[in-house]
Amino acid sequence: MKSTKRVLAMGMASVMTLGLLSACGNKNTDPNASSAGTSSTGTLVVGDGNYDGKFSPFFYTSAYDGNIVTLTQQSLIGSDRKGAMILNGIEGETKDYNGTDYTYTGISDVVITENADGTVYYDITLKDGVKFSDGTEMDIDDVIFSMYVLSDPTYDGSSTLYSQPIMGMNEYRQNNITLAALLGQLGESNTDFTYVTEEQQTAFWNAVNDGLVKFCQEIVDYVKTDAKDDTLSVAAAASQWGYTLEDNATVKDFALAMGENYGWNFGSMEAETAGTALSDLIPEDVYNYSSINVVTGESAANISGIQKTGDMSVRVVTTEVSATCIYQLSLVVAPMHYYGKEELYNYDNNQFGFPKGDLSSVRAKNTEPMGAGPYKFVSYENGTVALAANENYWKSEPKIKNINFKETTEADKISGVKAGTLDITDPSFSVDAINEIAEANGGSKDFNGSVITVNTVDNLGYGYVGINADNVRVGDDSGSEASKDLRKGLATVLAVYRDVAIDSYYGEWANVINYPISDTSWAAPKVTDAGYQVAFSTDVNGNPIYTDGMTDDEKYAAAKQAALGFFEAAGYTVTDGKITAAPEGASMSYELIIGGGGQGDHPSFMMCTLASDALKEIGMDLVVTDIANSADLFAQMTAGTAELFTAAWSATVDPDMYQIYHSQGTSNYNYDIKDPQLDEIIVDARSTTDQNARIAMYREALNIVMDWAVEVPAYQRANCFIFSTERVNIGTLTPDMTTYWNWMNDIELLELN
Repeated sequence: MKSTKRVLAMGMASVMTLGLLSACGNKNTDPNASSAGTSSTGTLVVGDGNYDGKFSPFFYTSAYDGNIVTLTQQSLIGSDRKGAMILNGIEGETKDYNGTDYTYTGISDVVITENADGTVYYDITLKDGVKFSDGTEMDIDDVIFSMYVLSDPTYDGSSTLYSQPIMGMNEYRQNNITLAALLGQLGESNTDFTYVTEEQQTAFWNAVNDGLVKFCQEIVDYVKTDAKDDTLSVAAAASQWGYTLEDNATVKDFALAMGENYGWNFGSMEAETAGTALSDLIPEDVYNYSSINVVTGESAANISGIQKTGDMSVRVVTTEVSATCIYQLSLVVAPMHYYGKEELYNYDNNQFGFPKGDLSSVRAKNTEPMGAGPYKFVSYENGTVALAANENYWKSEPKIKNINFKETTEADKISGVKAGTLDITDPSFSVDAINEIAEANGGSKDFNGSVITVNTVDNLGYGYVGINADNVRVGDDSGSEASKDLRKGLATVLAVYRDVAIDSYYGEWANVINYPISDTSWAAPKVTDAGYQVAFSTDVNGNPIYTDGMTDDEKYAAAKQAALGFFEAAGYTVTDGKITAAPEGASMSYELIIGGGGQGDHPSFMMCTLASDALKEIGMDLVVTDIANSADLFAQMTAGTAELFTAAWSATVDPDMYQIYHSQGTSNYNYDIKDPQLDEIIVDARSTTDQNARIAMYREALNIVMDWAVEVPAYQRANCFIFSTERVNIGTLTPDMTTYWNWMNDIELLELN
């Protein structure tokens, strides 16, 4: 369902990031129109974020690197302005949006057949004549190669194709383990060298005892500094980082616990950093043990559910219905001859372009991508990624010959377009930004100004305040009614200040939301739905807290009174309108961490500080900590040590909730919510393609999340792209941009003035 800005969990299906996550919505003129009537030349300059330099369609990790993937690669299955998959791409599908018919084309047709035995066929036919940027024609072997890369036992990118119920997937991956994971399992005193060498074992444990121990020591030191307590034991510090150790644990014990938690994948452990990158502490060859496969037993030679049916067709068979499978199949089709080795491909002999368990040839191309997208990668130097038009692009060669994506700070985005150093960028659309744009346009509030043109749409995601259930609870049961009441008391006061805070920061360009899901999602509850409720607007007895006609001050007073009722139900002692004692396991003080740059520059900052003041009046101390480096916040969220925190999710097209709210979800560390009923609903919702049934299930799931009070939905903001009116031919921008359809779509038609 969601992902952070840093790491995308949408699989490799829709790799549009800056475009997908930050798109626009005003209607423009015919995109085929041209002011000059001839092809544009020159260079388009796009202001973007900082790159990791990993531009692989398989292994990119940041949203900004994903922008380069978007323009250099081609997805197998496309989507429309509403985010729906286009299953008849070869001839095209015509769909209405905002009163206009648009025809969407792609490189494949997909026929989905649900069989009586429960299996599902995805029959995919590839379009003839699609070429990669070097002129090589794409065929179904490139598709199969790409599928096998994403299914390899050593694959550790963000796609989760391997988790789909594809027939034979588990049999193909079984009895394969990375060298690092095996060495970790065998232990330091291992004497069985059947599958590892003594030299590998020595190198591995030397790296653990040196680099990983130093890495964990930095975490311990960080926690001690943060807690202002040098006497904290390793176990106590590790506990605040989300690890449970024995009281007499050493830093080495901490390192072992971390290694086991991450399956000894050093790359994955990087997220835990409290300072130095783990890659700087561990020798490169040992760091790469996480990508070396070891076969410990028999496994299938192929994935029986990936079946080549012709030179341009393949059938994917799943053992059951999976609502998310179609999105995972919208993978990037990468050129096997570039990322793999053609001599290692023989479908009939179970060879798929690389040795099973060895993705070294694929990883070797991480910094220099090649694909069938509209642009070719040229270079990445001095913070600028240079792209050139792909003359072999299957739609047509782009009219703009060159694009430079330039690393740009937030402060320089609007001024860059005004000064002419940037042509397109995506500033945070706050009241201050709107005023700066108006000033650049000579004081005009018209978004189609003489200097800057603006387009806005709702962000595919939302802002919220999170509450970790394990850290904010009564006793030792995070799911008890008392624990929920404690969190509801805090949430009620936070929620009442949402309106004033969001209006102050965004003005009309954001709205308060009441459920933990982006309003852009088809699964989001609507105000007109039966049972729709304002978040945290009922008291401990289920009665409405607010009545029509209440002034703001009356609402604030009512929220405090309702909070007292929740705290008392949670076991707090309430005397003369204040809590005076906390029940066992709970506290009179909690910390809320916010990433406002240390200057309060955050949409939720006013909400949090006003709530803190109000709670203090009734005896609860909510300490708002505004940190300068947001990485520190994410580190605590990841470690599960934060009590309350502000953040924002970036959502995917499909509203699957597994990642965040399922007890086994990879990002459940934010909330530590563990509810069997919720788990069951989430899994059931994955097992049907009936959208109406899924809407009902997700509504029930959202109500459970709200009952746990682990999240206070805050705002749905608008994203914007700004364009240089003077440099960009605005009439050639793709019309009716949406959250799912942005300026990068139809980019081959875009022109400069």
